[in-house]
Amino acid sequence: MLKKLFSIFALLLLLVPFSLPTKTTFAAEGIELYTPYTGISVTPGESISYAFDVTNHTSSIQQVKVSLEDISKDWKYTVTSEGWDLKELSVKPGETKSLTIELSVPLKVEKGDYKFNAVATSSNGIKSNLPMLVTVSEQGTFTTEFTTEQPNLQGHSDTKFEYTAQLKNRTGHEQNYALVAKAPRGWAVDFKADGDSVSSVKVESNATKSITISLTPPTEVEADTYKIPVGAINDSTSADMELEAVITGTYGIELSTPSGKLSENITAGREKTISVAVKNTGTAPLNDVTLSANTPQGWDVSFSPMKISSIEPGKTETVKATIQASDKAIAGDYVVEMTASAPEKSSNAQFRISVKTSLVWGWVGILIIVGVIGGIFYLIRKYGRR
Repeated sequence: MLKKLFSIFALLLLLVPFSLPTKTTFAAEGIELYTPYTGISVTPGESISYAFDVTNHTSSIQQVKVSLEDISKDWKYTVTSEGWDLKELSVKPGETKSLTIELSVPLKVEKGDYKFNAVATSSNGIKSNLPMLVTVSEQGTFTTEFTTEQPNLQGHSDTKFEYTAQLKNRTGHEQNYALVAKAPRGWAVDFKADGDSVSSVKVESNATKSITISLTPPTEVEADTYKIPVGAINDSTSADMELEAVITGTYGIELSTPSGKLSENITAGREKTISVAVKNTGTAPLNDVTLSANTPQGWDVSFSPMKISSIEPGKTETVKATIQASDKAIAGDYVVEMTASAPEKSSNAQFRISVKTSLVWGWVGILIIVGVIGGIFYLIRKYGRR
């Protein structure tokens, strides 16, 4: 019996090493492809940048190709690493390499979920498959957008109206757009892009071009609201918008005299005061109207008042202008130019001033002549008989 127990105990000792828990190491063979962003929501036309890691769990160097499979041909992508276009990646055993996949979502795309796979294939045929999901949050378009934040501007007739517009190409290809406008007769329209006047522009797919539109109204434009349609067009797509220019009034000023007479007589060295009429010929008030004069040398002109605070449309203000002729002026015609200036408009008038010599000097001359004649007559009577 004892012998039998001893045999059983010996057998158990032999079995213990096989029954005790042991630490077993399994060599994971293959490659692993990983990115934390497997599900992303985007809008049409956006570009997604995925950061991937490729880990080599084999015992040898692996040449790895990474691609996207089960994805529509309209979805374009590129694979890069450290700035290089990547065709194949070499990964040492136990190492991890990084790469980037840029995926462009097309503009013309339906709203919804799009599933595909990121696949890494090693040189020995081992594959790592990573399911991916992109949710397109809105319906895609194949359109052009031509917009401005401020389509309505206001100013007077001398204003150049400038609008900043954005031309966005929401198509899948580069587009060449002709820029057109339907302005009222007499209006000048100028399109500028990158600082140059243009009649057409090229815009890359899903890109935006800034366009400056300048509208210049005709000189005699009436106060009103003017609507000017503008557009960007080509054979496949187009967009338009309506600009609005509000003319608050026209500015006009006229300088003359109440009678319209622009000529006067003056004596050398004397002064003469005349009335000058300043008329507002526009449809908007004129403010801060100043008067000035350009005179011959030695002359002077003063105004009373020197400044008119405001002139209503169609009204006339009268100003006194005192002209001081030079005392050295000889007989003849002289031109005195007077100017009435407002911040918006100015007007000038040329006055012809005829200078006459003083009557005093005329009488002095006559007296001298009479004196000379009298002296000659006296000498003849006194000495003529000898």
